[in-house]
Amino acid sequence: MSRRQIDITPDLMLRAYRAGLFPMAESRRGDRLYWLDPERRGVIPLDGGFHLPRRLLRTTLSGPYRVTADADFAGAIAGCAAPAPGREDTWINPEIEFLFLALHRQGHAHSVEVWQDGRLVGGLYGVVLGGAFFGESMFSRARDASKVALVHLVARLRLGGFTLLDSQFLTEHLSQFGAHEIPRAEYKRRLAHAVTAEAAWLAAPDPAALEAEIRALRGGPDAA
Repeated sequence: MSRRQIDITPDLMLRAYRAGLFPMAESRRGDRLYWLDPERRGVIPLDGGFHLPRRLLRTTLSGPYRVTADADFAGAIAGCAAPAPGREDTWINPEIEFLFLALHRQGHAHSVEVWQDGRLVGGLYGVVLGGAFFGESMFSRARDASKVALVHLVARLRLGGFTLLDSQFLTEHLSQFGAHEIPRAEYKRRLAHAVTAEAAWLAAPDPAALEAEIRALRGGPDAA
């Protein structure tokens, strides 16, 4: 993996994402940002390879949570940056937060939030360019909250015509949903196609269409 220090602005970030790069800090308190260009890239399938367990389908459709998009972007990124059990430090430093908040104001960064009793208990955020969504981070303060956010993200992206969901790295948490790694060259090929595709970020899709798309992620007779 190659890394190099560089001063980063929101416009430069967008150019970097188009080229397959993304920025990270070494730690929450780190004062340096680096471009990363992994040899193998994690991607989450949008074309039918997403794995949605039956229990998670029930939780997503009739569980205790309310799900929104772009309702509290600042809260979502703050939740991702906060320490949590098993993740006492993160790569999201104040500069990363500042840059992504700027991208959100420009309409290039979006979030999915999960609420319980009026409290933000989970969510995720990322960058949109054309038909590509670059997932950055997710968090959970209640059971399955980040998983519900991911299911809603995938359903929205499919409804909006997206073709690439980039997870940057492959984790055990994401692999259970069908996420897998592809070589850098293959990723760049898919990326070049995706960023020029037409797609629409759906912060408030038709509820019936969204539910149908979530059910379609499970598929089969046991989706009901």
